[in-house]
Amino acid sequence: MSTTNLKERIRNGEHVYGVSVSMMTPRDSLVARVEDGGYDFVAVDSQHSAFSEDRLVAFCDMADELDIPVNFRIKHTRNAYLIGNYLDLGPSGIEVPQVELDATVNEAVAAFYYPQQGIRSWGGAARKNSAGRERLDYADWWNNYGILWMQIESIEAVTHARRLAKAGVDCLSFGPADLTFSIESHPNHAIQTVDACVQYVAKELEGSPTAVCFRNGNPSTREKYAAMGVTVFLE
Repeated sequence: MSTTNLKERIRNGEHVYGVSVSMMTPRDSLVARVEDGGYDFVAVDSQHSAFSEDRLVAFCDMADELDIPVNFRIKHTRNAYLIGNYLDLGPSGIEVPQVELDATVNEAVAAFYYPQQGIRSWGGAARKNSAGRERLDYADWWNNYGILWMQIESIEAVTHARRLAKAGVDCLSFGPADLTFSIESHPNHAIQTVDACVQYVAKELEGSPTAVCFRNGNPSTREKYAAMGVTVFLE
Protein backbone atom coordinates (compact mmCIF):
# COMPACT_ATOMS: atom_id res chain seq x y z
CA MET A 1 0.00 0.00 0.00
CA SER A 2 1.40 3.38 -1.01
CA THR A 3 2.30 5.88 1.70
CA THR A 4 1.56 8.78 -0.68
CA ASN A 5 -1.30 11.05 0.37
CA LEU A 6 -4.43 9.33 -0.94
CA LYS A 7 -6.15 12.64 -1.68
CA GLU A 8 -3.23 13.67 -3.90
CA ARG A 9 -3.26 10.33 -5.69
CA ILE A 10 -6.97 10.68 -6.41
CA ARG A 11 -6.56 14.27 -7.58
CA ASN A 12 -3.66 13.17 -9.82
CA GLY A 13 -5.87 10.58 -11.53
CA GLU A 14 -4.07 7.53 -10.19
CA HIS A 15 -6.01 4.31 -9.85
CA VAL A 16 -6.76 3.63 -6.19
CA TYR A 17 -8.57 0.64 -4.75
CA GLY A 18 -10.72 0.21 -1.67
CA VAL A 19 -12.71 -2.57 -0.06
CA SER A 20 -15.91 -2.44 1.96
CA VAL A 21 -15.60 -4.02 5.40
CA SER A 22 -17.61 -4.24 8.60
CA MET A 23 -16.65 -2.11 11.60
CA MET A 24 -16.62 -5.41 13.51
CA THR A 25 -13.76 -6.80 11.39
CA PRO A 26 -10.95 -8.14 13.64
CA ARG A 27 -7.46 -6.74 13.27
CA ASP A 28 -5.88 -9.84 11.69
CA SER A 29 -8.74 -10.17 9.22
CA LEU A 30 -8.46 -6.52 8.25
CA VAL A 31 -4.73 -6.81 7.63
CA ALA A 32 -5.23 -9.94 5.52
CA ARG A 33 -8.04 -8.39 3.49
CA VAL A 34 -6.06 -5.25 2.70
CA GLU A 35 -2.76 -6.97 1.99
CA ASP A 36 -4.24 -9.81 -0.07
CA GLY A 37 -6.24 -7.39 -2.22
CA GLY A 38 -3.58 -4.70 -2.46
CA TYR A 39 -6.10 -2.13 -1.22
CA ASP A 40 -5.32 1.52 -0.53
CA PHE A 41 -8.23 2.18 1.85
CA VAL A 42 -11.23 0.55 3.49
CA ALA A 43 -14.83 1.75 3.50
CA VAL A 44 -17.33 1.33 6.33
CA ASP A 45 -21.03 2.09 6.24
CA SER A 46 -23.72 3.48 8.49
CA GLN A 47 -26.40 4.09 5.83
CA HIS A 48 -27.39 0.43 5.63
CA SER A 49 -25.47 -1.07 8.56
CA ALA A 50 -25.60 -0.99 12.34
CA PHE A 51 -23.50 1.86 13.68
CA SER A 52 -22.33 3.27 16.98
CA GLU A 53 -19.89 6.11 17.54
CA ASP A 54 -17.83 4.06 19.98
CA ARG A 55 -17.48 1.27 17.42
CA LEU A 56 -16.37 3.71 14.72
CA VAL A 57 -13.73 5.21 17.05
CA ALA A 58 -12.40 1.75 17.92
CA PHE A 59 -12.28 0.67 14.27
CA CYS A 60 -10.56 3.87 13.13
CA ASP A 61 -8.02 3.58 15.96
CA MET A 62 -7.20 0.04 14.82
CA ALA A 63 -6.97 1.07 11.16
CA ASP A 64 -4.80 4.05 12.07
CA GLU A 65 -2.32 1.79 13.83
CA LEU A 66 -2.12 -0.16 10.57
CA ASP A 67 -1.88 3.01 8.44
CA ILE A 68 -5.11 2.17 6.60
CA PRO A 69 -7.33 5.14 5.66
CA VAL A 70 -11.02 4.71 6.53
CA ASN A 71 -13.80 6.14 4.39
CA PHE A 72 -17.14 6.41 6.21
CA ARG A 73 -20.54 6.61 4.51
CA ILE A 74 -22.87 8.66 6.67
CA LYS A 75 -26.39 7.58 7.46
CA HIS A 76 -28.41 10.08 5.42
CA THR A 77 -27.97 12.97 3.02
CA ARG A 78 -29.59 15.33 5.51
CA ASN A 79 -26.84 14.49 8.02
CA ALA A 80 -24.26 16.39 5.97
CA TYR A 81 -24.22 19.09 8.63
CA LEU A 82 -22.82 16.47 11.05
CA ILE A 83 -19.79 15.62 8.92
CA GLY A 84 -17.40 17.47 11.22
CA ASN A 85 -18.72 15.48 14.18
CA TYR A 86 -18.24 12.19 12.31
CA LEU A 87 -14.68 13.19 11.38
CA ASP A 88 -13.91 13.84 15.05
CA LEU A 89 -14.39 10.06 15.50
CA GLY A 90 -11.40 9.20 13.31
CA PRO A 91 -12.28 8.57 9.62
CA SER A 92 -9.99 9.79 6.85
CA GLY A 93 -12.88 10.45 4.51
CA ILE A 94 -16.64 10.82 4.21
CA GLU A 95 -19.16 9.63 1.63
CA VAL A 96 -22.54 11.38 1.49
CA PRO A 97 -25.28 9.17 -0.02
CA GLN A 98 -28.03 10.08 -2.50
CA VAL A 99 -26.75 13.54 -3.36
CA GLU A 100 -28.78 15.55 -5.86
CA LEU A 101 -28.73 19.17 -4.68
CA ASP A 102 -26.10 21.89 -4.84
CA ALA A 103 -27.11 22.82 -1.30
CA THR A 104 -26.12 19.37 -0.01
CA VAL A 105 -22.68 19.65 -1.57
CA ASN A 106 -22.16 23.15 -0.20
CA GLU A 107 -23.15 22.02 3.29
CA ALA A 108 -20.91 18.94 3.11
CA VAL A 109 -17.87 20.89 1.90
CA ALA A 110 -18.34 23.51 4.62
CA ALA A 111 -18.64 20.89 7.37
CA PHE A 112 -15.73 18.81 6.06
CA TYR A 113 -12.98 21.43 5.86
CA TYR A 114 -11.48 23.67 8.51
CA PRO A 115 -11.37 27.46 8.01
CA GLN A 116 -10.62 29.18 5.81
CA GLN A 117 -11.79 26.52 3.36
CA GLY A 118 -14.79 25.48 5.45
CA ILE A 119 -16.39 25.94 8.86
CA ARG A 120 -15.54 22.66 10.59
CA SER A 121 -15.33 23.13 14.35
CA TRP A 122 -12.04 22.53 16.15
CA GLY A 123 -11.77 19.62 18.60
CA GLY A 124 -11.90 15.87 19.08
CA ALA A 125 -9.26 13.63 20.61
CA ALA A 126 -10.09 10.74 18.24
CA ARG A 127 -9.42 12.72 15.06
CA LYS A 128 -7.08 11.22 12.49
CA ASN A 129 -3.43 12.05 13.24
CA SER A 130 -4.23 14.96 15.56
CA ALA A 131 -2.12 14.15 18.62
CA GLY A 132 0.28 16.92 19.56
CA ARG A 133 -0.44 19.09 16.52
CA GLU A 134 -0.96 22.82 16.69
CA ARG A 135 -4.33 24.14 15.49
CA LEU A 136 -3.35 25.84 12.24
CA ASP A 137 -0.84 23.14 11.33
CA TYR A 138 -3.44 20.42 11.79
CA ALA A 139 -6.15 22.34 9.94
CA ASP A 140 -3.85 22.82 6.97
CA TRP A 141 -2.81 19.17 7.06
CA TRP A 142 -6.41 17.95 7.20
CA ASN A 143 -7.58 20.20 4.38
CA ASN A 144 -4.93 18.61 2.17
CA TYR A 145 -5.51 15.06 3.45
CA GLY A 146 -9.20 14.31 4.03
CA ILE A 147 -11.25 12.81 1.19
CA LEU A 148 -14.83 13.86 0.47
CA TRP A 149 -17.18 11.86 -1.76
CA MET A 150 -20.64 12.67 -3.04
CA GLN A 151 -22.61 9.55 -4.00
CA ILE A 152 -24.81 9.99 -7.07
CA GLU A 153 -27.70 7.56 -7.27
CA SER A 154 -30.25 9.08 -9.65
CA ILE A 155 -30.58 10.19 -13.26
CA GLU A 156 -30.98 13.74 -11.97
CA ALA A 157 -27.64 13.56 -10.15
CA VAL A 158 -25.92 11.99 -13.15
CA THR A 159 -27.06 14.69 -15.55
CA HIS A 160 -25.99 17.40 -13.07
CA ALA A 161 -22.67 15.73 -12.20
CA ARG A 162 -20.47 18.60 -13.32
CA ARG A 163 -22.41 20.98 -11.10
CA LEU A 164 -22.06 18.66 -8.10
CA ALA A 165 -18.29 18.33 -8.58
CA LYS A 166 -17.61 21.50 -6.63
CA ALA A 167 -14.25 22.58 -5.24
CA GLY A 168 -13.41 20.34 -2.30
CA VAL A 169 -15.23 17.27 -3.65
CA ASP A 170 -12.66 14.56 -4.38
CA CYS A 171 -14.97 11.92 -5.86
CA LEU A 172 -18.40 11.42 -7.30
CA SER A 173 -19.20 7.82 -6.38
CA PHE A 174 -21.91 5.65 -7.85
CA GLY A 175 -24.65 3.76 -6.06
CA PRO A 176 -25.61 1.27 -8.80
CA ALA A 177 -28.67 -0.27 -7.13
CA ASP A 178 -30.49 2.97 -6.34
CA LEU A 179 -29.39 4.40 -9.68
CA THR A 180 -31.05 1.43 -11.38
CA PHE A 181 -34.31 2.24 -9.59
CA SER A 182 -34.02 5.78 -10.92
CA ILE A 183 -33.31 4.60 -14.48
CA GLU A 184 -36.36 2.35 -14.32
CA SER A 185 -38.50 5.34 -13.33
CA HIS A 186 -37.28 7.25 -16.42
CA PRO A 187 -38.01 4.79 -19.26
CA ASN A 188 -37.75 7.48 -21.93
CA HIS A 189 -34.50 9.04 -20.77
CA ALA A 190 -31.57 8.98 -23.19
CA ILE A 191 -29.38 7.22 -20.59
CA GLN A 192 -30.70 3.73 -19.84
CA THR A 193 -27.90 1.76 -18.15
CA VAL A 194 -25.60 2.23 -15.17
CA ASP A 195 -22.57 1.82 -17.42
CA ALA A 196 -23.86 4.58 -19.69
CA CYS A 197 -24.21 6.78 -16.61
CA VAL A 198 -20.61 6.07 -15.62
CA GLN A 199 -19.39 6.96 -19.10
CA TYR A 200 -21.46 10.16 -19.12
CA VAL A 201 -20.17 11.34 -15.75
CA ALA A 202 -16.56 10.48 -16.59
CA LYS A 203 -16.86 12.54 -19.76
CA GLU A 204 -18.46 15.44 -17.87
CA LEU A 205 -15.64 15.46 -15.30
CA GLU A 206 -12.77 15.43 -17.80
CA GLY A 207 -10.36 18.16 -16.79
CA SER A 208 -11.91 18.39 -13.33
CA PRO A 209 -10.02 17.55 -10.10
CA THR A 210 -13.01 15.43 -9.05
CA ALA A 211 -12.60 11.70 -9.76
CA VAL A 212 -15.18 9.05 -10.59
CA CYS A 213 -15.56 6.17 -8.12
CA PHE A 214 -17.46 2.99 -8.93
CA ARG A 215 -18.47 0.10 -6.72
CA ASN A 216 -17.16 -2.48 -9.12
CA GLY A 217 -17.40 -5.20 -6.47
CA ASN A 218 -14.78 -7.50 -7.96
CA PRO A 219 -11.19 -6.99 -9.15
CA SER A 220 -12.06 -8.75 -12.41
CA THR A 221 -14.07 -5.69 -13.53
CA ARG A 222 -11.38 -3.09 -12.87
CA GLU A 223 -10.20 -2.88 -16.48
CA LYS A 224 -13.75 -2.55 -17.78
CA TYR A 225 -14.51 0.48 -15.61
CA ALA A 226 -11.05 1.99 -15.95
CA ALA A 227 -11.67 2.11 -19.70
CA MET A 228 -14.79 4.18 -18.97
CA GLY A 229 -12.80 6.71 -16.95
CA VAL A 230 -13.16 5.36 -13.41
CA THR A 231 -10.05 5.86 -11.27
CA VAL A 232 -11.34 5.00 -7.76
CA PHE A 233 -12.62 1.47 -7.27
CA LEU A 234 -14.57 0.07 -4.32
CA GLU A 235 -14.84 -3.70 -3.98
